[in-house]
Formats: sequence, C-alpha cells, structure tokens
Amino acid sequence: MKVKKRTVWFLTLFSLVAVIGVYYAVDGNKTGNMLTIFTDSALDETDILGVTPDITKTVNSESDLFQEMRLEVSNKRSQLREQLTLKTASSEYTAEEKSAAFDEMEQLINRESTEATLEMLVKSFGYDDALVRIEDEKVAVTVMSDENSKAQANEIVHLIKTEVDENVIVTVDIKPFY
Repeated sequence: MKVKKRTVWFLTLFSLVAVIGVYYAVDGNKTGNMLTIFTDSALDETDILGVTPDITKTVNSESDLFQEMRLEVSNKRSQLREQLTLKTASSEYTAEEKSAAFDEMEQLINRESTEATLEMLVKSFGYDDALVRIEDEKVAVTVMSDENSKAQANEIVHLIKTEVDENVIVTVDIKPFY
C-alpha cells in the first residue's frame, strides 16, 4: 500500500512540474526578461537616503584578521585529519586504535559543523563577522561590532549555552571596527 501512495505522490508532483514547465515555456515570452529588475538609468536616478558618497568605512582589515584566524585553525585541523586518516589506513595499528582515530575524526567533523552553525547564529544577531572556536569544554567567540557592551556578550553566551551545552565555558571577544 505504501508503494502505491509513493507512486501517486510522485506522479502528482511530476505532473505539477510538467504543467508549470509548459506554462512558462508558452507564456514566458509575454512576461519579458525576468532577470532585468532595474536598468542602469533607473539606478542612476535612485537616491539612497542616509548615505553620503564622501564618507567610506573600511572593514576589510578586521575581516581579513578573521579570515587569517579561520585559515590557521583550518590548517591545524587538516593536519590532524591527515594524521588520523593515515592512522586508520595503516596496518601498524590495532583495530581499537583505528576505531579511536575514526571516532576522533567524527568528533572533529561534528565540531566544525557546530562551529559553522554557531557562527551563522551569532551573525544573525546583526554582527558583521563572527568566529567560533570549540576546544574541549571551552567555546571562544570573536565578533566585530561598533559597541562593546556586556549585554551583547551575555546575549552571545546565552545563545552558545542553549545551542551547545549549559556546562561549557564561553568567552566572548568583541573587536571594534577601525
């Protein structure tokens, strides 16, 4: 019975895609080019409120610092991953040692994905850039912000503790723009 339900759903979705495809193929010429939203003349005539063309603010220096820190962590972890891969492929180690190396590789992958998720969550609070590093039971968070307040730091600590674990030690470093 389940196979029949799956088949019916598949055919329904396939027919829906086919109908939409035929609609756009036939009616697509009438709507015009959907990729052109603004022309160059429309952009030239548009005024952006609150922006003066004379004042520019460079934030590349801090963002470059974050990229360097990410690259450094990535290099260390790729070396560790390579060592663990060699250990699992080698015939010199026992099955238990290979299993432990494989488990450590899985933990490394989980840590990296958790860090990436936490960085996205911290950036969703309105920070331009964020860097999260997890080592054992410690989480270090570095963000870029104009303000350096305890409320911001507490907000980040609360986010990390709710997402990871209540028992982790969280340090927050707020770097100002230059």
